[in-house]
Amino acid sequence: MDIKIKTALISVSDKSNLEKIVQFLKEHKVKIISTGGTAKSIADLGIEVTDVASITNFPEMMDGRVKTLHPNVHGGLLSKRDDKGHVQSQKDHGIEDIDLIIVNLYPFEETIKSTENEDICIENIDIGGPAMLRSAAKNHNFVTVVTDTNDYDNLIDEMKENNGSTTLAFRKKLAAKTFSTTAYYDSLISNWFYKNTNDQSEKFSAAGQLSSVLRYGENPHQEASLYKSALQSSGIPHATLLQGKELSYNNINDADAALQLIKEFDETIPTVAIIKHANPCGVASGASLHDAYARALSCDTTSAFGGIVALNQIIDKETASEIIKIFTEVIIAPEISDEAKEIFKTKNNLRLLVLSSMHEVNSSQNYKSIEGGILIQTNDNKVTRSADLKTVTKKIPTPGQIEDMLFAFKVCKHVKSNAIIYVKNKKTIGIGAGQMSRIDSAKIASQKNNEMDPSDENSLESSVVASDAFFPFADGLLVAISYGAKAVIQPGGSVKDDEVIKAANEAGISMVFTGTRHFRH
Repeated sequence: MDIKIKTALISVSDKSNLEKIVQFLKEHKVKIISTGGTAKSIADLGIEVTDVASITNFPEMMDGRVKTLHPNVHGGLLSKRDDKGHVQSQKDHGIEDIDLIIVNLYPFEETIKSTENEDICIENIDIGGPAMLRSAAKNHNFVTVVTDTNDYDNLIDEMKENNGSTTLAFRKKLAAKTFSTTAYYDSLISNWFYKNTNDQSEKFSAAGQLSSVLRYGENPHQEASLYKSALQSSGIPHATLLQGKELSYNNINDADAALQLIKEFDETIPTVAIIKHANPCGVASGASLHDAYARALSCDTTSAFGGIVALNQIIDKETASEIIKIFTEVIIAPEISDEAKEIFKTKNNLRLLVLSSMHEVNSSQNYKSIEGGILIQTNDNKVTRSADLKTVTKKIPTPGQIEDMLFAFKVCKHVKSNAIIYVKNKKTIGIGAGQMSRIDSAKIASQKNNEMDPSDENSLESSVVASDAFFPFADGLLVAISYGAKAVIQPGGSVKDDEVIKAANEAGISMVFTGTRHFRH
């Protein structure tokens, strides 16, 4: 069913392209009703406009909080025009049909990003706008609702094609968009309130904007999209793509894993992480970024092929020249020098991401979809420091071992459990990930080490080892010791802790407990 647009109500916070749409409505002899600042803007264009107060017979009040919340507005939006009772009620109360509303909402999202003043944020919670949008969208059989300035051209085209009318299919499409818009808006407000009260919501809601429709998901037969969180200014969705084609689903997932890992390290110390399939295959700090990259790469040169490289400092010419020697899918850094950009241009398939906010703490929640529900948890932002360590063996770790243990524990946190990490001189020299047995992880880490250049720097002898969770028995620890580990960092907390400590003492190694587990399933 086509509906002729005869009367429109316009109330917009975002006044971009307002002139274009009201001029078009004027040409089609559409009566325009408006409110406050919008009415003034339309009048200033020399276009006749009816103030909503003349419709409601009430002036705007309470600093504009109350202006469209009136039966003469909502009756005109909600009336089913094929229902005799509705039509009669309109006649009895002098309520006019409203065929079109153009409403966009107070800029709550922009406000909470720009200020922490609670009063200002609250005043930017729109009430009348969402109410009108919901009324119009509910009654889309008869009313056209536009809430996005990008749809002005679509509305114009629709009315041109249909002699000043809109089709039901068009109205239904806009109604769906409207309800997603109000849901998003309400989610923003709800999450903002909960964030400031530290309470747990009984209902799940998340606010996200479509960033891109991806070519496919994990596999070509799966559809996928990327949504940008409204309450986060950091993360891969907010990065700038300087070079290369758009990121795939797997690129994004791996780049996020790389970002979360590199965030662990002090930005004043050059550090590089190389990620493959969401697990690190090499992490190292160095005297320079170039040195850090070379050391990280040497941990597993085979797995690094086609990987993701995250660097915590500006990429210079020397580092860029080294990176391009092997195929790399994605590079992410806080900044890239002009000289480095020129070098990277020689690799057409390389995706280059810049994220100036990469060192910001990730304060958002972590979501995991499961069949029938969603698991939600806070992010694992726990940082273990030397003061947190409890030495449980007779042998005390050296300052150098403590530095390496803390380095290893940071990496361990971002390796799929069960995780065992060997480190020497702030460089991973063996990574065992994702095994059902901690013993197997320790063995795999040593096997990966066997693939490295057998230099003293890469030798497992005198290395430190980190475990993401406690050793349930001494057997896993003994495997690490047999490969040359001389210091161990682990959470502790096993019923067999005494047995594990005894094994460490008998081997003459040092061991510390952190009291913190870092499972990454």
